[in-house]
Amino acid sequence: MTLRQHIRFCRTADGTRIAVAEVGSGPPLLRAAHWLSHVEYDLESPIWRHWLEALAARNRFVRYDQRGCGLSDREVTNFSLDAWLADMEAVADTMGPEPFPVIGMSQGGAVAIRFALRHPGRVSRLILLGAYARGGLRRGNDPEIGVEAETLVNLIRLGWGRNDPVFGQAFSRRFVPGGTDDQIRWWSEMERRTSSPETAIATLRGFQRIDVTEEAQALDLPVLILHARGDACVPFAEGRLLATLIPGARFVPLESDNHVLLPDEPAWRVFDDELHGFLGADAAPDAEAADAGLTPAEAEVLTLVAEGLDNAAIAERLGKSAKTVRNQVSVILHKLGVGSRSEAIVRARRHLER
Repeated sequence: MTLRQHIRFCRTADGTRIAVAEVGSGPPLLRAAHWLSHVEYDLESPIWRHWLEALAARNRFVRYDQRGCGLSDREVTNFSLDAWLADMEAVADTMGPEPFPVIGMSQGGAVAIRFALRHPGRVSRLILLGAYARGGLRRGNDPEIGVEAETLVNLIRLGWGRNDPVFGQAFSRRFVPGGTDDQIRWWSEMERRTSSPETAIATLRGFQRIDVTEEAQALDLPVLILHARGDACVPFAEGRLLATLIPGARFVPLESDNHVLLPDEPAWRVFDDELHGFLGADAAPDAEAADAGLTPAEAEVLTLVAEGLDNAAIAERLGKSAKTVRNQVSVILHKLGVGSRSEAIVRARRHLER
């Protein structure tokens, strides 16, 4: 699958620049930022490439680097849940007024929960994968919890971004214990590319203090929760707890040890099926396109027309000339049997509501 990526920047309320990337076309789907991301390099990643292909297959998949990571501003000092919420709010402000589904992975789940509660009209559905309501230091009074948290901090302090196979095995395999040697090497390289050791430590300490248990109980929207039984980063019990907190949430256990699902494991196919089933009608514009006999390229343009984009914006998104898009829109109107762009939008959006 060929992915065309568009990267842009927005600013949060405190002036931090956030890197935003989009791939695919169709109804928007926003991923709350998680740790260790770099939107420029995800396309070449043996860890993330299959995620982009799957999530962009039917949607305009929007993701961003949180503060301190990737292409976003690195020189920041505020690593709190409210700061991460501000990052997400800035990105959402660029996506238009229509509600959209949100995916929250790992600590991104807590950010997504707070965002959905603060902005109930913006989020249509919520998908939480390997997520948690309580950070490591909020999971009880067992002294071993604190020891484990500080051990992770020290691992980062000693080995982050270095070509050290011992650190790579101890840290990276927490996320992908089923990973190949190539995937583990790439994960270690990703650490160096995404942030400094100091930022990684500050970010991890912020994650450890997250607590959205009360907010989770106040959610009122469709929620799908998936969690790997053998997840070493976020215990399965935390995913199950999250499902008990959120009213009406659907909980799907995954038979995997990986925090980040890999492309060749059965759990990945379960996640992909559950995700697209949950999103439901988001792929419906394809039905309108098929009924009208549109080519795949014309169907892609129709989807963006239905989002309200003009020809210039569509041309920029798809890497085409404005003249080419104008000609395609004319052909689309003819095939749909409508006389105006607004009628085409109505036809496409009608399928979204079915």
